[in-house]
Amino acid sequence: MKTFVLSLLAIVFLASSETLSESKEDNLRWYKGNLHTHTLWSDGDDFPEMVADWYESHGYNFLAISDHNVLSIGDRWMNIKDIDKRSGAKAFQRYTDRFGSPWVETRGDRDAGTFEVRLKPLDAIRPLVERSGQFLMIPSEEITEKGVHINATNIGEAIPPQSGKSIVETIQNTLKAIDEQSKRLGRDIIPHLNHPNRGDKGISAEELAALVQDEFFEVFNGVEGDGDLGSARRHSLEMLWDITSTLRLSEFGAPPLFGLATDDSHNYHGQQKASPGRGWIMLRAKELTTEAIIAAMRRGDFYSSTGVTLHDVQFDKLKKVYTINIEPKGGVEYTTTFIGSRRNFDKTSQPRIDPESGKPIERTRDYSKDVGMAFFQTKGNVAQYRLTGDELYVRAVVTSSEKTSNPTTESMLQKAWTQPVGWDLESNDAKPK
Repeated sequence: MKTFVLSLLAIVFLASSETLSESKEDNLRWYKGNLHTHTLWSDGDDFPEMVADWYESHGYNFLAISDHNVLSIGDRWMNIKDIDKRSGAKAFQRYTDRFGSPWVETRGDRDAGTFEVRLKPLDAIRPLVERSGQFLMIPSEEITEKGVHINATNIGEAIPPQSGKSIVETIQNTLKAIDEQSKRLGRDIIPHLNHPNRGDKGISAEELAALVQDEFFEVFNGVEGDGDLGSARRHSLEMLWDITSTLRLSEFGAPPLFGLATDDSHNYHGQQKASPGRGWIMLRAKELTTEAIIAAMRRGDFYSSTGVTLHDVQFDKLKKVYTINIEPKGGVEYTTTFIGSRRNFDKTSQPRIDPESGKPIERTRDYSKDVGMAFFQTKGNVAQYRLTGDELYVRAVVTSSEKTSNPTTESMLQKAWTQPVGWDLESNDAKPK
């Protein structure tokens, strides 16, 4: 039964996929968006209109406000004391200056401590901030339960936290709830796993590999200290990506993961821990609609970035050539590394040893150098790699010599990550069947 489900999943994925080379059409264009954002509806410190206005004014084309365990639906009021506490008494004045009355709705008395501000729902905000073909809002929710955070992009109804006896079971139950809503409402909802290294334990590569229902995860999260680079106890998110994708292809007959960069923004008034503009995705679509965005993500026609802009990304299946054209910038040097795993990789692994205790670290295993190895590295504005047929998959990371405009200690230089290719070539015996 398990084999049948995995095979069916792979068939559906492949049926809905199209290669990057096949998607090259004159009427496609790049759209920029962030899929992980917070407002006063949960633990952010600004009004949703202000958050949307920030992203629209900074050149984004789409935004998913993904507050914890809630959708911005219905009548919601918030006391000014709570708003001031979160924002350093800045949010309300800026909100009033930007949108004014009668848009800004209040009630109660400040002196009596009953003064409240209405938090507008998404349906009310959309006509104010959306621009046809330029800026789009997508409903989302960060379903949060005991350290498990999963975003559901294009969700229709709020899904309550899904409990489980373990991290894996909690993720499974959450993905199941998302899938059930998707089928019931007839809308395509994309789940993605947030900040896999958040906290002391996170999720292991082996666990994530087995959770084949999850096709997307965050390879970069803009919150300071979320463990993107890993630690002595944890793999970096890039290595987690490579181990997971390698195991999925070689052991589970499932496609590799796709990697997202997101802000996970909470702070809009000078605090730097979770400020906006640090990570986003660029996807190729015919039009700026939710359906087109979801379709581009499903087929992997996007890249993730913290500042590097790619002019074009193409994979020619016939020639087996992966080509990346980088948008040049004066005085900036770009290094592109093509990364992947060999089809006949050394499968040995062993627990990582804690440098302090000398004991094996639970749920972190180190693999051979064949997993997530650098196949080729080059400098310049054009990078190209020809597959030999020995690769399970190939992805690329482009690193700029320029620092990001809003850096974290884990991400000083601008980067871009492309999605894995080559895993579904006819000559690749490890592709899903």
